[in-house]
Amino acid sequence: MTSPGPALGPLRPSYPIETGRLLLRPIDPVGDVDAMHAYLSRPDVCRYIPPEPRNREQVAERLANPDLVRSELETEGQCLALAVVLKESGGLIGDLIFFWHSARHRSGEIGYVINPEYHGRGYATEAARALLALLFDEFGLHRVTARIDAENPASAAVLTKLGMRREALLVENEWFKGRWSTEIDFAILDREWRGLAGQNSGL
Repeated sequence: MTSPGPALGPLRPSYPIETGRLLLRPIDPVGDVDAMHAYLSRPDVCRYIPPEPRNREQVAERLANPDLVRSELETEGQCLALAVVLKESGGLIGDLIFFWHSARHRSGEIGYVINPEYHGRGYATEAARALLALLFDEFGLHRVTARIDAENPASAAVLTKLGMRREALLVENEWFKGRWSTEIDFAILDREWRGLAGQNSGL
């Protein structure tokens, strides 16, 4: 069996990352506070993610932590945070995150949050697809995963549209915000990503 090749080195995106309607860019620790507070303060947004709703001061404190808003990754264990911005208006409507799990195994995990004011327009799928393109096409990852709450079918629909496979159902595996939460794990490999790209190019 062939070896996976050398471990991944530092991961440094070329910015801005552009899609048809969006730009993905580094988070501005000062200028993005109000836009991010607009949705991170909402109980419906925080229902399926670890943080509780935050006030403006808490959001500002988080963005001021350079370990939580990295725009480049030097080593495994770090996470990349990107702002999702509308091209037309320049307004921030959400954010993406990538957790770099292993350099040797070329693996990591993605997450995303979009302000509910912009739901139903395909922005989460468009932004996450651009992130996957960065991870596979530019960074050379082998495997990317995503974990969601089973009670969040909208997020499951996004991951399915991206071509990610449902790999595992972890029944009541975590006590989460006052209840037993069932986790669904999704994943996609580099060869599966290339296959999807080939199918789309043939359309």
